[in-house]
Amino acid sequence: MKAVLAGGGSAGHVSPLLALADRLVADDPATEIVALGTETGLEARLVPARGYRLHTVPKVPLPRRPSLDVLRLPTNLTRAVRAARQAIDELGADVVVGFGGYVAAPAYLAARRAKVPIVVHEQNSRPGFANRLGARLTRSVAISFPGTPLRHAVRTGLPLRAEIVSLDMAAMRPAARAAFGLDPDRTTLLVFGGSLGAQRLNDVVPGVAAQITAAGVQVLHVCGHGKPVADPGLSGGAPAYVVVDYVDHMELAYAAADLVVGRAGANTVSELTALGLPAVYVPLPIGNGEQRLNAEPVVAAGGGLMVADADLSPDWLRANLLPLLADSDRRRTMGEAARGFGRLDADRELATLVRAAIAGGSD
Repeated sequence: MKAVLAGGGSAGHVSPLLALADRLVADDPATEIVALGTETGLEARLVPARGYRLHTVPKVPLPRRPSLDVLRLPTNLTRAVRAARQAIDELGADVVVGFGGYVAAPAYLAARRAKVPIVVHEQNSRPGFANRLGARLTRSVAISFPGTPLRHAVRTGLPLRAEIVSLDMAAMRPAARAAFGLDPDRTTLLVFGGSLGAQRLNDVVPGVAAQITAAGVQVLHVCGHGKPVADPGLSGGAPAYVVVDYVDHMELAYAAADLVVGRAGANTVSELTALGLPAVYVPLPIGNGEQRLNAEPVVAAGGGLMVADADLSPDWLRANLLPLLADSDRRRTMGEAARGFGRLDADRELATLVRAAIAGGSD
């Protein structure tokens, strides 16, 4: 198989792209992969680091308001489609798989012109422009969450990193807690706002640190680079409240945790549910509301709680988080519900859809 995988700009696009690439190569080592991305996105670093070729495509931002970018759009899009077509032709691609983002729309248009089968994977519950376009050009459409409004969609889940899929939480827990200087036997709360951190969590959660630690619970708080954390005001001898800017290996942080407070990006929700971790989801209040929609079915299944960003307060945490931290049976039940919603086999399911698309030819 020769596959062009298009997705870039954010970890939400790049992570599933790499997970699919790894699965395709694991299934057949002769598989050739070329990733399409921009020069400035995370893919510029992550794709070559994983050993795959990156073919850069000019970034085509879609203007959200009247500006000169509207006049430049046809020229910019033409250049991007031409660059994507070059990658398709040079590889002799059998398929183009898009994950959304800046490079996906040019990739879909180039594939259509080249009569190469297209597969679309949408990470969020509410699709963006690129994948809405792609879904009009193919019947091979995969989604991460039920109810995502794309034609012909089948739920594969979100392809996850091998480090997550293979994680043995119980076996890893002692080493994971030791890595962060945590007590191996204490209930542990993980607070994190995705790869960039979340200032709202940094401001509010420390406000109940005294009550959390008084209950014998320790905290690992991943705050994000350059995002300060309010002083938890703890005295010596209390359970640890460990603050770190960033975690390179989030599987360690997950293994250390009994409960999570975090955002509701597609990667976060998919990883937590696959691992059976109960969570309090605080959806990012900007964008098109996709984070709330990502978390809603998990919460409905009993796998977590959800609170709006504006409603997150020390009072809310005292009333809702503290009782949950004190109730191991309830956390266990929530974790089982989360695991029932999660998917560990999404990479295999998407790879199967890719092979079927190739066998079926161009739509």
